[in-house]
Parts: sequence; C-alpha cells; structure tokens
Amino acid sequence: MSLEPGRKAEIIKNYATKSGDTGSPEVQVALLTERINELTPHFKTHLKDHHGRRGLLKMVYRRKSLLSYLKDTDADRYTALIHKLGLRK
Repeated sequence: MSLEPGRKAEIIKNYATKSGDTGSPEVQVALLTERINELTPHFKTHLKDHHGRRGLLKMVYRRKSLLSYLKDTDADRYTALIHKLGLRK
C-alpha cells in the first residue's frame, strides 16, 4: 500500500534539505516511517498475514540501514531527524 500523492508531497516538502530533494536519507526515512505507521494497525487485526509482514520487516530494515548511514555521515542531522520523527525513544 502506497501513500497518497498529496501526503507524500507534504512529507517530501517537510523533510527535504533543498528544493526538489527526494533522495536524501531524511526524506527516505520519513516516507518509510509513514508507510510503516500506516501498515502497523493492519497487522494487529490480520495476525496471519505473513507475506505482508515480510514486506513490513523489509521496510523496517531499510529504514534502519538509512538511519545508520546518516548517523555515520552526519550525527547532527541524525539526531534532528530522530527527534522530529519521534523514533528511538
């Protein structure tokens, strides 16, 4: 399940580092976080949806690797993104 185009554009605008930026780690992590947050309630009601759960786990691991890359390259951007998204409490 993908994001609505309006919501996706809003997320890109909020997390972009410059105009036209869609590939920075901040934008990618924000988009993945939004998709993960949309899918999580689905798995609370559909406990046996293992194929969908695999896709969710792939998104979680992709987000984790992007966050570790950002942490290694620029720790200040990493901490700002974590606080803005409310991750790693």
